[in-house]
Amino acid sequence: MSAPSVQIAMTLAAPGPTYASYLRLDEILNAQAPLSGTHDEMLFIVIHQASELWIKLCLHELSAARAAIAADNLAPALKMIARVSRAQDHMIQSWNVLATMTPRDFAGMREALGKSSGLQSHQYRLMEFMMGAKKPDMIAAFEAFPDVRAQLLAELARPSLYDEAIGLLARRGFDLPRETYERDFSQPYVAAPAVEAAWEQIYRQPDLYWDLYDLAEKLADVEYRFQLWRFGHLKTIERIIGFKRGTGGTAGVHYLASLMKEVFFPELLDVRKAF
Repeated sequence: MSAPSVQIAMTLAAPGPTYASYLRLDEILNAQAPLSGTHDEMLFIVIHQASELWIKLCLHELSAARAAIAADNLAPALKMIARVSRAQDHMIQSWNVLATMTPRDFAGMREALGKSSGLQSHQYRLMEFMMGAKKPDMIAAFEAFPDVRAQLLAELARPSLYDEAIGLLARRGFDLPRETYERDFSQPYVAAPAVEAAWEQIYRQPDLYWDLYDLAEKLADVEYRFQLWRFGHLKTIERIIGFKRGTGGTAGVHYLASLMKEVFFPELLDVRKAF
């Protein structure tokens, strides 16, 4: 055995965590349990499990970014939000892989899904709430899971990422009505002319408000990619099952299409008409 090989072998045999134990690969790689016996079910499972892991990372970063914004500590918040955008790129690209599944492929495994549906993803719902799409009615799907329900209710009541951004604008001296940043955060945010005016002032003088300008663009990046992810989902489902009802009895493509009208940070889009 050559010297480099001996050194590698000694390193691998050293006490402490190994690559597999640190990443808990036994658990991860044994977490795929196809039920239908079809070839393509593995693809379906892996794509969705990987998406849940990426969403977990997004929640980790957005939660920390929100706290940093609340503390007026924008430098780390900007890095964290930018990282979410990069993670979203992976989520968007995953639809290209799932779209290799044909209608016949999916039909062979669909019965095995039973009543399961993406609407039952509590992490996705947490990310929607964190982004500002507060939908109290959606918590009903988790009545049988009290711990998850409690987590969702807690997130519903918290200020969203955008709520904290608006609060920061108020603390920086922009003239905003109190009801734009001190409100019932469990309710959806309603766009306000004063908030749009504040963002317009920032966009017209980026050198004076560079960190806020950068924050606005980082938020716009996240919204842009979230909508691309939703669109990729819509078109992939449309390609695989057409306009049939979705799993779990959902409206399928029609429901996904309705989400495309949803806006998380309305003034950051409205302000663009001023230029």
